[in-house]
Amino acid sequence: MEKCKARIDSIYNGSAVDGKGLRCVIFFTGCNMRCGFCHNPETWTEKGNEITLSELVARIKRYKSYIKNGGVTLSGGEPFLQADFCKELIKALHQESISVIIETNGLICDRELIELCDGIRLDIKNQEREVDKRVFDFLNTCEEINKFVTLTNVLVPALNDTAEKLLKLKDIKEKYSCIKEVKFLAFRKLCESKYNRLNLPFTYEKYEEGSKADLQKAYDLLKF
Repeated sequence: MEKCKARIDSIYNGSAVDGKGLRCVIFFTGCNMRCGFCHNPETWTEKGNEITLSELVARIKRYKSYIKNGGVTLSGGEPFLQADFCKELIKALHQESISVIIETNGLICDRELIELCDGIRLDIKNQEREVDKRVFDFLNTCEEINKFVTLTNVLVPALNDTAEKLLKLKDIKEKYSCIKEVKFLAFRKLCESKYNRLNLPFTYEKYEEGSKADLQKAYDLLKF
């Protein structure tokens, strides 16, 4: 376990928005998309804090009683970029009866990692582009092994909240029985200070923030 290492940005304990129940969220560094609305631009590079598997498991075990009705969420960045470490981490946490789900953009389809985790939160990136075809390879694998998938989608007003964009999401959900739920997330600018601190352009400054009404409109249209 000492030789198995990963690079992470941070650990957040007590999240109620990254899966069911209270969760411990591990933010891995490195990303293969770097979306302009990302709340975690500090995770884009491979820089971060190196940690061994045993160190990380020991830290998570401290929160075991606190997250007993939730679990651990692997996030980032993109956890599938450090797939080998994630596999060993999930095995170790399962030995402690701790469930693990993964938040991903779905561009890397590692069947073994998908099989090991207890669920997937797949964020659909349709803000400025069509959905990448690799996402469908990922979903096909989830479908084959009946892996529980939650689709998430950041709604940016006047960008991807149109009926055309939303109905394409509905088509995706209806095609795959493994997709059990869809969660829309309102675009927020709380991350803007991070871009300033990192000297990165915040290209989404020109867009309005999303609202609860925007979310409800999307749910109503798709009848989710």
